[in-house]
Amino acid sequence: MQLPKAIKTISLLGDGGWGTTLAIHLCRRNYTVKLWGAFPKYLREVRRTRYNTKFLPGIRIPLKVELVDKLEEAVTPVDLLVLTTPSKYLQNLLNKLKKYSLSKKIILSAIKGIDTIRLRRMSELIHEALGPVPLAVLSGPTIAIEVAHQIPSTAVIASHNPKIARLLQNVFHSEYFRIYTNNDVAGVEVGGSAKNIIAIACGICDGLGFGTNTKAAILSRGLNEMIRLGQAMGAEAKTFYGLTGLGDLATTCFSPNSRNRFVGEQLGKGKTIKQITSSMNMVAEGIETVKAVYKLSRKYKIPMPITTEVYNIIYRNKKPQRVVTDLMKRKTKAE
Repeated sequence: MQLPKAIKTISLLGDGGWGTTLAIHLCRRNYTVKLWGAFPKYLREVRRTRYNTKFLPGIRIPLKVELVDKLEEAVTPVDLLVLTTPSKYLQNLLNKLKKYSLSKKIILSAIKGIDTIRLRRMSELIHEALGPVPLAVLSGPTIAIEVAHQIPSTAVIASHNPKIARLLQNVFHSEYFRIYTNNDVAGVEVGGSAKNIIAIACGICDGLGFGTNTKAAILSRGLNEMIRLGQAMGAEAKTFYGLTGLGDLATTCFSPNSRNRFVGEQLGKGKTIKQITSSMNMVAEGIETVKAVYKLSRKYKIPMPITTEVYNIIYRNKKPQRVVTDLMKRKTKAE
């Protein structure tokens, strides 16, 4: 595996809020940056105004960020490809990337989700499609608009190759965006994905008008579910007490800007998932992820009552108040 001696040119594949934020951040770090989007008509509008009004309103995109709608132009020539599409679109993007020579480029997944069909983590999908490419993942408590506003934030870059992790740490680290490294790729990916489900549950509590007692219970017991799942999938328990587990969980459960918490709040107020998603521009990853995690809990025979009930609300139309009653009436046990 041959790594670039230095990262100079970077492409971000996915022009959503997080992809746009990272493009702006890397431009501020004086890298040559391209941002690719799948919809040429919308991208032309963004190119004209320099604002991504759908996904990152109020933040101007520097002129130095090149906005491209042709995948070939985005992929060649660059040293680093950052994947920032929603998880459900990753496989389609990977199928398109197969025809390009990527063995000498570093791939960084900044996607939080689990494939709902084959129950694969994003890094697993990437390796299956592209082979043994140099690969890392980026995750953490990172609400995009806060990073875009240069509010002090932290994240983790995880890779099985420590040289890749350190190289990318130097690329992304700044005075307002502190980057740590980790070698537990599975733990970082499972934590960043499963926490969105718990955030939906916390949002449901908000929608039902409950208080901090309830939310604290959901958060702490939800973390327990995340750890059980992670260990079954080969992750280390300690990872879930760090930024990509507890840290990301706290941010997503409490932030008013959290899409997943918002979805839960609307469910708690009685709206259907179809009504909620039809009014949203951005993707709330937890809606899809709960399908995968529910299947994984059954596959590994892991008790995940909060996850199961979020699944029941979204996909079986169970009433949120009934869910609360059923969770509280479960058989008593030690913590």
